[in-house]
Amino acid sequence: MKLGYQTNTWGGVVGHPAGVTSIKDGYYLTNGSTEKALEDLSSVGYQGLEIFDGNLMQYENKKEEFQTLMDSLKLKLIGVYSGGNFIFDEILEEELAKIEKAASLAAEFGAEHLVVGGGALRSTGILESDYEKLGQALERVSEIAKANGLVASYHPHLGSLGESPEQVEKIAQFTSINFCPDTAHIEAGGGDPIEFIKKYKDRIPYVHLKDLKGGDFLPLGEGEQNLQGVIEALQVMNYDGWVTVELDSYDNPKKGAEISLDFLKKFYK
Repeated sequence: MKLGYQTNTWGGVVGHPAGVTSIKDGYYLTNGSTEKALEDLSSVGYQGLEIFDGNLMQYENKKEEFQTLMDSLKLKLIGVYSGGNFIFDEILEEELAKIEKAASLAAEFGAEHLVVGGGALRSTGILESDYEKLGQALERVSEIAKANGLVASYHPHLGSLGESPEQVEKIAQFTSINFCPDTAHIEAGGGDPIEFIKKYKDRIPYVHLKDLKGGDFLPLGEGEQNLQGVIEALQVMNYDGWVTVELDSYDNPKKGAEISLDFLKKFYK
């Protein structure tokens, strides 16, 4: 397996202010320094990085600069993370156009994966038809990824239609998209990440790891998750893709990355 890290720890999850009024600009965004994140990840010993679509789009007109930075630090772009509401017909095309733009740029940098989260929760409550709408939208996301030479995966996430195991199962009925399990989000949503991996093993090309304790997301080994069991489950299915640590925020991002890598070194040399 290859070990990567998400740059969102450097700055935390902020969001793009233009996205409030223009859906086409509704990217995920962290306000930290991407350059600092990459320098820290390289010095710690990671091989690759995943990045939010908004932070990637900051290099839309500085492509050579970003590629040179990755090359100099011997890092590979694993994938880009995006998302959308996906259940509102009127704005769906705008959301997909945004995702297409990010996927196309990620492909130029040699990325492998397009990861999306989402499925909006209505203020009036979830409609059963929302699961089918999300599934249909995720089929469109898969088409976008395939057209750009990427592999698409849906990321079950707290605060979305894909929070609990039962919700993910409903979504799975309406889409053939892969899944990118995030062990902490799955457990916080009431699921068992090991069972999730076993159940969807044929639909898991990519994995996010983070630890969990008392509702807090933590570096690997600092929480209460059975991460050894998770890794053993991946080994049983002969998983040989990227394992990316994805920790939303941490007071000392570089230290958090080091803690997680030290944990992973117990299993991967």
